[in-house]
Amino acid sequence: MSRKINSAGFIIGLLGSIMFSTKAIFVKLAFQNTHTDAVTLLSLRMLFSLPFYLVIALFFSNKQGTNRLSLKEWTGVALMGLFGYYISSLLDFIGLQFVSAGLERLILFLYPTFSVLINTFLFKTKLNKVQITALILTYIGIGIAYFGELKLDTNNPKFFYGSFMIFLCSITYSIYLVGTGRLVNKIGATRYTAYAMLFATLGIFFHFISTKPISGLTLSTTLMGYSIALALIATVIPSFMISNAMKKIGSNNVSIITSIGPVSTILQAHFVLGEKILLEQIIGTLLVLVGVLLIGWKSNSIIVK
Repeated sequence: MSRKINSAGFIIGLLGSIMFSTKAIFVKLAFQNTHTDAVTLLSLRMLFSLPFYLVIALFFSNKQGTNRLSLKEWTGVALMGLFGYYISSLLDFIGLQFVSAGLERLILFLYPTFSVLINTFLFKTKLNKVQITALILTYIGIGIAYFGELKLDTNNPKFFYGSFMIFLCSITYSIYLVGTGRLVNKIGATRYTAYAMLFATLGIFFHFISTKPISGLTLSTTLMGYSIALALIATVIPSFMISNAMKKIGSNNVSIITSIGPVSTILQAHFVLGEKILLEQIIGTLLVLVGVLLIGWKSNSIIVK
């Protein structure tokens, strides 16, 4: 069944989405100002995130009254961690080497469509009128903005390759989103996020040591700074916020609320990276905002916890 919206869940989801949207900016800056690659940058991101998730995981493992996870639940958490923050992130980082931050976010934002479709057709979750209206508005807006992006220079031979990598990222991330929506209430938002991120970190580290010689790793102050920013601002804090928002208002609603992400990224890319803002982007942005505000408006009609 569809979930109602409360103000706390809406605000947490919105702020978490905006913080997540800084990821593309930090990644592009790291690629521009250092000689790092996608696998190395992703590994450093998770290295600096690891202590936070490890402390939280240990806290819950030693806390009295914490329910033990079944083998099925452990398997689910492991798979979601690998899909959501290993495979998806790797595909995204690879794609960002070849496309703009604004276009990356627009392609990536196909994931709410996939997640809602999975929920609807696989798990028989019903969409209410507000969700349908908001989805229509946000995706018309994204389509218009994406058309505008296509008019920019695409002479880069790996432009379409990068776009395809991010498209695949949107599919794998939608699987994570749906799986999280079904597991987070059983396990608990904070514990689930910590465990999933630990499994993702294991996958990323294994990938790194399998493909990169540690002796060849060069850590500059600039690279360290971007990696720490990615870990804290664009990973640790928003990951817990999004998981808690899912617990409060459901994965379908969070999927729609996160439509603020492309808007935030496009604006940041313009002011920080100097990427152009086109008329189509402005029109698309306005439609996306209407869709997001429509979801938030519904919170006024229910009890705020």
